[in-house]
Amino acid sequence: MAAEVGKDDDVPSVVVALASGRPIRLAWQNELGGRTYQVGTGEQRRFVKWSPHVSGIDLTREIVRLQWAAAYVSVPQIVDQGRDDTAAWVVTAGIPGESAVSERWRAAPETAVTQIGLALRALHDALPVDTCPFSWSVEDRLIEVDRTLAEIGDPPPIDKLVVCHGDACSPNTLITDDGRWSGHVDLGDLGIADRWADLAVATMAAEWNYGPGWESALLDAYGITDDPNRNGFYRQLWNLDDGSAEH
Repeated sequence: MAAEVGKDDDVPSVVVALASGRPIRLAWQNELGGRTYQVGTGEQRRFVKWSPHVSGIDLTREIVRLQWAAAYVSVPQIVDQGRDDTAAWVVTAGIPGESAVSERWRAAPETAVTQIGLALRALHDALPVDTCPFSWSVEDRLIEVDRTLAEIGDPPPIDKLVVCHGDACSPNTLITDDGRWSGHVDLGDLGIADRWADLAVATMAAEWNYGPGWESALLDAYGITDDPNRNGFYRQLWNLDDGSAEH
């Protein structure tokens, strides 16, 4: 997924300017044309999330959520942001560690899945519901994608309201060399919802990324037993709003 950027790669000019001669590495790209670049190395590395306007992704949505969450959990610190006629971008400081789906951690799925579960529980425990200004409720998600409950049925009763990550797929947990989670990235949909809205996606992504059988290990690390009804409903909702495009 990550690749060194060479002379012939189509790196946006603003990313080249922000790099100021430092090495540029493509860290991630999505199906809508958005890209994330690592600029520099080591403790001074930065990440530039670049999103073309044609993608329809509003980076302001993620910026305000990062700014709010940073007071409570380990998330990227915003260094700079901007926009031009073709795209918007945000620059963040690097967090120690690498994606839970890096080659190293794919080869150690037990560690990766356990740390994802622990990290998600820590996020849910740390972010205060009472003061969170963002929602990720079933109703709001359906309105956003212009869909209806008739397509998936009535939601189950709320198990526990938490501030959800909003995209709890495996790549969005970072793990350090000592095998411990270090932070969360990609919080553009962070908001209040039943914790199973995150757990359903996290367990589904564990099987996407590490193979069958890792769902229970993630739930064990989080500290919860499976709830097939809630799990099934929130997976349907995730697939309905096509959120799985970046897993």
